[in-house]
Amino acid sequence: ARVLEVAKRLSLQAARGEAVEEEGCERHREPLKVFCKDDGTFICVICRESRAHRSHVMLPVVDAVQEYKGQIQAHLQALKEDRDKLLGFREAEMRRSW
Repeated sequence: ARVLEVAKRLSLQAARGEAVEEEGCERHREPLKVFCKDDGTFICVICRESRAHRSHVMLPVVDAVQEYKGQIQAHLQALKEDRDKLLGFREAEMRRSW
């Protein structure tokens, strides 16, 4: 959800022609370069070494974006197929009622 939220905000900013600002760690003022899969959040390199995240599964931001982008596209495709089936049922029902 966090990945999707960031992607939407960046897309909106790019569409409006606004400068895309990179978020940073509120605590360390460092760029968010790592994704903590256990917490589902972007963190900086310093936070990655903290006790709170040390044992968690990490991914570089680019890899996390690609992984979740693939998952989102797969879910979107399944939803489109479901929508098409429902529209087909609706059309058949409308023909039957006529």
